[in-house]
Amino acid sequence: MIRSVYIIFFQESPLQAKKTLSLIELIRDGGLGGQLIIGLLFVLLLIAIYIYFERWFAIRAANKIDKNFMDQIRLYVGQGKIEAAQALCIKEDLPVARLIAKGISRIGRPLDDINTTIENAGRLEVYKLEKNVSVLATIAGAAPMIGFLGTVIGMILSIFEISNAGGNIDMKLLSDGLYTAMTTTVAGLIVGIVAYITYNHLVVKTNKVVYQMEATSFDFLDLLNEPAA
Repeated sequence: MIRSVYIIFFQESPLQAKKTLSLIELIRDGGLGGQLIIGLLFVLLLIAIYIYFERWFAIRAANKIDKNFMDQIRLYVGQGKIEAAQALCIKEDLPVARLIAKGISRIGRPLDDINTTIENAGRLEVYKLEKNVSVLATIAGAAPMIGFLGTVIGMILSIFEISNAGGNIDMKLLSDGLYTAMTTTVAGLIVGIVAYITYNHLVVKTNKVVYQMEATSFDFLDLLNEPAA
């Protein structure tokens, strides 16, 4: 008797199949709107990665100044070898060297004019270093909103499908729609986080080069002040 009840109990209890999530299936079943948004977010991710590595290599190269650069400039200027100092700056071909080259080209003019020239050249160099970095900030802010837009569209489509089903709430249909809708939000957040982190990292690296340019410019101006001391 007990054995019969045991068999009937397990025969009447259906086995629950374990449901697995597949990102490809979620994107494929997300409809044209969801697929377009996921595609757009993927393109933004590629753009963010490209800008990061392109700027990172450029900023890294701009920071590789010879430690003896200013000592050599000081020696040449002290000996009146202006052309040799200019040639050294051209050889280095770095933001710091270009600033000093601008200052050297103005030697003989008032110190304020030299300082203004260096500051203007510095703004141009900073602009070059920050090229396309603002795009990362835009992606960091726009990607989560684009993902949320996909979620809203997915929710609207799910509700529309339920209403077409005669108002009967199909939990499977609703859950599948929610899975698909939330996928765009997750994708948007991932792209936004990647862009935000890479943007801040580039800002820190750029500021390091800017501080180096400022320190070198002050050293150069002090060098020009020495004869008048």
